[in-house]
Amino acid sequence: MYEAKSKEIVLRRVREALAKSAPFLPPTPDFTSPLHASPSEDMSVEFAQKFIANAGLFFYCESEEDFFDQLFVFKQEQNIQHLFVWESNLQHILYQAGIEFIANDDTFVQDAEAGLTTCEALITRTGSLLVSSANAGGRRLGIYPATHIVVAKASQLVPDIKDGLQIVRDKYKENFPSMVSLVSGPSRTADIEKTLVMGAHGPKQLALFLIDDLPH
Repeated sequence: MYEAKSKEIVLRRVREALAKSAPFLPPTPDFTSPLHASPSEDMSVEFAQKFIANAGLFFYCESEEDFFDQLFVFKQEQNIQHLFVWESNLQHILYQAGIEFIANDDTFVQDAEAGLTTCEALITRTGSLLVSSANAGGRRLGIYPATHIVVAKASQLVPDIKDGLQIVRDKYKENFPSMVSLVSGPSRTADIEKTLVMGAHGPKQLALFLIDDLPH
């Protein structure tokens, strides 16, 4: 008798469930849409905010001449005596501006206080620099010195990592660099007793001089 009553209750619940309308199903996700939203404001502003949040030193330059002035002051304030520059285009403009630098690597190991390089692109979403081994700075100049200085132009700003990688592909084609890296602030680690240590595996300081070359 009890078993029959239990069976009847189960069947009634099944009939009630079938009588109800199907539950609401959420729409199928659009997997073709971007994972992250596009920058909501001027990319240079958003990039600067993210870059500074990553402990980077950001310098906005209205022109190339402004870059020379600010770099000269930065060298003095940081007491940088040995600035290594290996890219010929940078050597040329610094020479014209009267800023001292070292163009070879003869004393690099013992004197590498700072290195100045360019970069491939500026990633707005993460506030990162996309660098490669393709330029004359190679792998060493942005890693070995205690201070890594980068000069870039506002036209190099892109929304996301994939956009930066596409620039590298288009630029080098079949000669893709052997090293492409995303630099988000100075080197750091907290592996030992969860204590943050700056410069553990690379530069203690990352400075970016952004030259505004966009039309206004």
